[in-house]
Amino acid sequence: MPNTPSAVGEAATVMSLGGDATEADRGLVGKLFGSVGKIWRADEKLFDAITGLSGSGPAYVYLAIEALADGGVAAGLPRELALGLATQTVLGAASMVSKSGKHPGQLKDDVTSAGGTTIAGIHELEKGGFRGTLMNAVVAATKRARDLSQN
Repeated sequence: MPNTPSAVGEAATVMSLGGDATEADRGLVGKLFGSVGKIWRADEKLFDAITGLSGSGPAYVYLAIEALADGGVAAGLPRELALGLATQTVLGAASMVSKSGKHPGQLKDDVTSAGGTTIAGIHELEKGGFRGTLMNAVVAATKRARDLSQN
């Protein structure tokens, strides 16, 4: 089950093989989906939660990029520059998490200086329930995936 970033070779794919699948099957599926991004194995019972996180997740990130760009425009940046900066910022931050081996909280702390601009922005995000809202989105999408799979 790949997500839509497979179109640009950056999918997050999870596979679950049935009891009759062979190592050759695993290799074939891994090669196929590995060609469009990263692949993990997980028990099929986790697929509704996987759908809620990585199946629906790209849309959450698109909203975040759009909101960052809109914030840049509201602060006076031209639209094209704001969108380019927002997109590259998200791409760069995701690459840092993926490649540095550091926890996202540590990377956040590395950017956040006492009394600085970043903590002022984080404070606003926390007042708005940013993390809880994202968590709730994943849980809601997971619940909906479960509901759809039972119909």
